[in-house]
Amino acid sequence: MKKLLITTLLLISSAATFAKDVTVTLEVPSMDCITCPITVEKALERVKGVKQVEVTFENKLAVVTFDDEITNPDVLKKATKNAGYPSLVKS
Repeated sequence: MKKLLITTLLLISSAATFAKDVTVTLEVPSMDCITCPITVEKALERVKGVKQVEVTFENKLAVVTFDDEITNPDVLKKATKNAGYPSLVKS
């Protein structure tokens, strides 16, 4: 029983090491007023796995840091689109 518990704990801890934080920049060209970034930021913050969001009106960008084991850029784009602000991953 003790060996099983130790093995399980080792597997769980090693699986956690594969997850990493990823940062992506989204272009949000439809932001046309000074309050638009607030809506975009709130929509992105609600996505499970998102750790940090910075949205700027001046350059119409959203920089998002997230756990790549929980979410991905397609989910982030869907969140901004559902909030009324379609976005694209900036290359």
